Amino acid sequence: MELKTNVFDTLIVGGGPGGLTAAIYLHRFTRNVALVDKGNSRLGWIPVSHNYPGFPDGINGKQLLDQLRCQLGNYGGHVIPGEITNLRIEDGLFEADCCSPEGDLTTLRAHTVLLATGVADAGMPVERWEEAVAAGAVRLCPVCDGFDVIDKRIAVATSEVNPVGHALFMRSFSTEVLLFERTEESAVDADEKRQLEAANVRHITSPLAGVTLTDELRPVLHTRDGQDYACDVFYPMLGESARSGLAAALGAETVECDKLLVDDHCRTSVPGLFAIGDVTRGLNQIAVAAGQAAIAATTIHNTLPWALRARP
Repeated sequence: MELKTNVFDTLIVGGGPGGLTAAIYLHRFTRNVALVDKGNSRLGWIPVSHNYPGFPDGINGKQLLDQLRCQLGNYGGHVIPGEITNLRIEDGLFEADCCSPEGDLTTLRAHTVLLATGVADAGMPVERWEEAVAAGAVRLCPVCDGFDVIDKRIAVATSEVNPVGHALFMRSFSTEVLLFERTEESAVDADEKRQLEAANVRHITSPLAGVTLTDELRPVLHTRDGQDYACDVFYPMLGESARSGLAAALGAETVECDKLLVDDHCRTSVPGLFAIGDVTRGLNQIAVAAGQAAIAATTIHNTLPWALRARP
């Protein structure tokens, strides 16, 4: 791992759309940046995103990542493959332990740190998971692609927070929405049941036992009472937790699902530590992460001492 400076202006942790966009901004601000990524951005799961601006026919998630990396390369930046395993503050600087894919350990030092580490999804009992996601049989974000499943038969699992919210949201796009329980004890209270009935959402009370795929890659949901429900698309909604451990260890304030609380400039409660994208409280969207990246990168640049340009 070749690094050209002892102390970076900014260490970016996470090479998804937020981290890459922030790196592009900071390189254009002529800052020294280290971007470390272990290669598990959820953007890579998206077969086609239709609501990211500028791509009228949609864009594949991996392709968008490749284009962002290429754009970063145009300004002399690159992604360091590896994982930041520990983050601390020593003598007024951030120090990070970076483990390479080969297991080599390097210490990176920086004046500021930007976390774009995203979230980890909870367990999902779906066979052939990656194939199901690639085919659009299983989808992760009603906000992202509700329009793409208009008039399909849509299955939604209850979530721990607001268990009926996603099912009601999907009624804007289809008349056939089925809500499945995850546990023996119903997550749906009496008022929520009335909301489901008023919206004509079918509530399946026997808990989910598993999900399989047909030869045509349609999800079939199996409940513990032995019933099977064939649908066109399934939204698991099985929960997530933010990858905020590095910040939490420094005392950064977290809220629900371990999400980091940031201000309007994407600053955490730890001075010099910024966070953007899904790891923060807010709407999990590519466009949101990119917008936060622009805000955070500009704030970082204006916070650091000026990088005065020398005469050519």
